Amino acid sequence: MGGHMAARPQPTARRIGLGHALRQMRKEAGLTLAQAVDGLPFDESTLQRVETGWKSFRQGSHLRALLERYGIEDEEEIDRLVTLQREGASREWWTGVSTSLLSGMPRFLGVESAAREIRIFHPTAVPGLLQTEAYARTLHQLHKPIDEITTEFMEESVRLRMRRQEALTRDEEPLKLWAVLYEPALRYPIGAPHVMREQYTHLAELATRDNITLQVLPQTEGAYVAFHDVNVMSLGDGLPTTVQTDTAWATVAVSDKPKEVHRFSRQFDAMVAGALPPMDTPKILHQLVRETEG
Repeated sequence: MGGHMAARPQPTARRIGLGHALRQMRKEAGLTLAQAVDGLPFDESTLQRVETGWKSFRQGSHLRALLERYGIEDEEEIDRLVTLQREGASREWWTGVSTSLLSGMPRFLGVESAAREIRIFHPTAVPGLLQTEAYARTLHQLHKPIDEITTEFMEESVRLRMRRQEALTRDEEPLKLWAVLYEPALRYPIGAPHVMREQYTHLAELATRDNITLQVLPQTEGAYVAFHDVNVMSLGDGLPTTVQTDTAWATVAVSDKPKEVHRFSRQFDAMVAGALPPMDTPKILHQLVRETEG
């Protein structure tokens, strides 16, 4: 599996980085969005989307015109930003995976692939980054008749999920993952006992990796449990921490608003406070394996 995920550039990360820099420069120049674009060949909403990392300028000349307006004259700085713009406009590895990606998913995938560290929790299932292929497929099969998804969509989702997990095992700077596993979610039987056994064994193996911390949150009275999935992605490099959750109408919500990031972080910390120490995790998983052997 190893190193091929480490292929740079990561367009979403580049776009977020460029947007972040441009917003700072505009603030330092004391300009509103409207003033910044006045007379330039793009509009306010384009600049706003560039600043939030949702899109990149199609042309380097547009970026150069903006930098000139902001009074940026340092050639090295200009070259660095133009390079970011060029890399930000390139295609992500999942481009062409599918037009059937859920709304919000491309943005989420871009942030996730740029993340250095992820803190994650799911109230009813093993989080996607930790699922075995059989567990992921069975989970999709359970939802298929309800969500009216096609077999193709299902297979594609499972493939995509497996590909995303390569970040955990890549040789170069593997993704750091800290997961809180809710005990009822671990016990929720997805498919046949062998599917669950394989999933528990997989989690036990992952728990031995230096870059992965797994903690079990037992079902105890008065303990805090979030009602929804919690995903906090730290990007490093001065980029904004971003949170993600799934919504009830099958879209993926992603935000880097400080208020939401703090709320998700508090939720995660509260669950960590109620969870058992990481060193207990293998023992709990092996116990679950024994229980499925009935």
